[in-house]
Amino acid sequence: MKLLVVVDMQNDFVTGVLGTKEAESIVSDVAKMIASYDGEVVYTMDTHTEDYLHTMEGEKLPVTHCVAGTEGWQLVPEIKNAIEHKVSKEFCKPTFGSLELQEYVKALNEEQMLEQIDLVGVCTDICVISNALLLKAAVPEVKICVYEDLTAGVTEESHLNAINAMKMCHIDILSKE
Repeated sequence: MKLLVVVDMQNDFVTGVLGTKEAESIVSDVAKMIASYDGEVVYTMDTHTEDYLHTMEGEKLPVTHCVAGTEGWQLVPEIKNAIEHKVSKEFCKPTFGSLELQEYVKALNEEQMLEQIDLVGVCTDICVISNALLLKAAVPEVKICVYEDLTAGVTEESHLNAINAMKMCHIDILSKE
């Protein structure tokens, strides 16, 4: 069994306050991968409250984003449409990595023996790498793959740094082609 993890493809990270051209450029291809994926699809949602700026993360990144229920918190419409046509599970997370996702994958692997976990989304250098490493720790014998051209970082340099760090941790870096 294969699992696709779509990381934080939310308005604030694509076209909103923390959006980038690189994030915008992957939306269509991520939606296509979701639609054609032969396996289970799950997704994460960066989820904050109105007091975000008073959290440790908010002190280090003082940009209010992904406040639950706001337009910026919502999935990008093209991604939302693709996900709605799949049976999927949502993981709201108050920080970079999702411990709930990690536990879900661990249990799923015990039940059905995962052969591969694929990750796409944003931001490569924060939430994608955090979730990839948590999943590698949870199921070390399952092949973990990140699609380099279906992820986007805060900057191109930090994206490449994260890709290289994941390679060193035995996470396979793939291309959609």
